[in-house]
Amino acid sequence: MASEKILKQKQVVIDEIKERTETANSVVLFDYRGITDSEAKELRRKLRESNSDYKVYKNTLMARAFKDLNIDLGDALEGPSAFAYSADQIAAIKVLSEFAKNHPALVLKVGIIDGETADQAKLEEYASIPSRDGLLTMFAGGLIEHVKNVAICLDLHAQNLEENK
Repeated sequence: MASEKILKQKQVVIDEIKERTETANSVVLFDYRGITDSEAKELRRKLRESNSDYKVYKNTLMARAFKDLNIDLGDALEGPSAFAYSADQIAAIKVLSEFAKNHPALVLKVGIIDGETADQAKLEEYASIPSRDGLLTMFAGGLIEHVKNVAICLDLHAQNLEENK
């Protein structure tokens, strides 16, 4: 049986996983086998640019943490898994998905977005959502279109009033 010191160290890691899962708006588990060291550094840099990060934990420790949080990930913890987390709901998903396009060795397994489990299909759906800035731009464009139409309508009405004088 493991010593008390080792058990305490493991509990610290379990608590760290639980805290990151609870405080992050999104968590993604992915298979990193086949990624070189330089590619891993590139991935970490891209994740940090989006205020995200990843860490590799033992699957048994992640399983304990997720069990304590009543999160069932099914078979996602089979094989090596890395743990990406972000305060933004889709930032880490978008970075990982984009990185996986050029590095087929990286495979997204499962995610937890705002406390809900998301399978690979759902992660792909989230990855296709435009960024927050892109969504705000589309929203503003939609608002401008209505303002433009009202302005044209008022101008035509003013011209019509001048002609009828």
